[in-house]
Amino acid sequence: VQLQASGGGLVQAGGSLRLSCVASGRSMYINALGWYRQARGKQRELVALMGRGRDTKYADSVKGRFTISSDNAWTTVYLQMNSLKPEDTAVYSCNGDVTVISPTPRTLDVWGQGTQVTVSS
Repeated sequence: VQLQASGGGLVQAGGSLRLSCVASGRSMYINALGWYRQARGKQRELVALMGRGRDTKYADSVKGRFTISSDNAWTTVYLQMNSLKPEDTAVYSCNGDVTVISPTPRTLDVWGQGTQVTVSS
């Protein structure tokens, strides 16, 4: 199971960015996909999470500005980030709670590579 993240970059405060995370693998059942971020010198924190039932959870700091969504196939999640602030600057990583069915069923905590988001003031 692999997660491939993309879409980071440099943007001015007030601007927007859209991150994408594509999950790939065989015999897998994705339970949840989400985005975490880690700013320099700080702990990693949850940004947004989506369950298989399309239920969502957001960090208080991004509510009303960020939106997590998925494609119909439930293999790609997006994070639309609007009204970006300098404090949103961080490395954003995609995370998946994935059940692998074969050869033996097991649930994995999968991380994609991080993508840098930099918001200038």
